[in-house]
Amino acid sequence: MTPAWIVCAWPPLLWQAQCAPELHFVHLGTRVLTTGDADQPCSGQTVWGNPSPEQAAGVAWDWIEVHQGVVAMADPLALVTNLQLLDAHGDVLPSTQAALHLNEIVHTLPWQNEVQRALHRAA
Repeated sequence: MTPAWIVCAWPPLLWQAQCAPELHFVHLGTRVLTTGDADQPCSGQTVWGNPSPEQAAGVAWDWIEVHQGVVAMADPLALVTNLQLLDAHGDVLPSTQAALHLNEIVHTLPWQNEVQRALHRAA
């Protein structure tokens, strides 16, 4: 699996924030870091990227199993990405504003299905 932190090592990709939904991400890997017990839930990381080799964009985040079969982002503001989203004037958005746009992308991805598959493999 592509480690989640590796996305930050990819060349930065400047992208208009309003065009961010046009990026088509595919699943690159999901890792279960803790299998969970009575004191600690299952948790891990998932990595997604666009398939374009000349404009590689990626986003990764930590997830947790909040209830049996229910997974959620561990921290919606803690996305790892090489994207630098731009506003209408071409200025780079602050990380909190960029996180809003990135979360819109995450919401469209079937990432929970991939996490469930990884959990089943780990069980």
